[in-house]
Amino acid sequence: MGVLDGKQILVTGVLTDSSIAFHVARIAQQEGARVVLTGFGRLSLVERIARRLPDPPPVLELDVTDSDHLDSLAERVRAHADRLDGVVHAIANAPQAALGGNFLSTEWPDVASAVHVSAYSLKSLTMAALPLMSGGGAIVGLDFDATRAWPAYDWMGVAKAALESTTRYLARDLGKHGIRVNLVAAGPIRTMAMRSIPGAEQFEGLWAERAPLSWDMADAEPAARGCVALLSDWFPATTGEIVHVDGGVHAMGA
Repeated sequence: MGVLDGKQILVTGVLTDSSIAFHVARIAQQEGARVVLTGFGRLSLVERIARRLPDPPPVLELDVTDSDHLDSLAERVRAHADRLDGVVHAIANAPQAALGGNFLSTEWPDVASAVHVSAYSLKSLTMAALPLMSGGGAIVGLDFDATRAWPAYDWMGVAKAALESTTRYLARDLGKHGIRVNLVAAGPIRTMAMRSIPGAEQFEGLWAERAPLSWDMADAEPAARGCVALLSDWFPATTGEIVHVDGGVHAMGA
């Protein structure tokens, strides 16, 4: 029996099989869950990647900035699952002008886009899924430690700080529904999202030097396992929390 036996989980953000979200979906299935994926833009690519999972799941289109997509999400999920026990928020994006050392020159429209897609969308996605979570459950988001200013990360770092605060407020308001809201702050992984950040290669040296448990940037499984653990019933009284899965870097001094 797996830790997610019988649960139904919605996983967003699967784009390639190197993504943390892909490995969350894979491990969730191995642990007994039924999975539904969402994708945006290159939906045919997401469908092709979904076929690499142990049990290829349905893929729904979801743009978290589109109110029609959000308003119809619960109905579209119901075609494949009668409820949701968990939702994985693995969505983040910032315009190039908001990354790579442009912090002082980034204009508000680019900042607004980063915050909308990467932070406000946690609330939007949660509310869209809420009609399917009458029995309670878990919302788990992917984070990158926002307590420090990182090289090249710029306004995405600010958006992640907003994501962390949003998590705490959602935890406050959704506890009465039996819904836990937590984040996994993962170390850097060589995903498509990371490769899109100019200067992101600087992270590799930082983690190589500072991770007491070491850190493999090609291995998304530790972070994915952290997400699956939070989706399970093994954290029944944990909410508003940020679980670091980063080899221990967050706890180390300079």
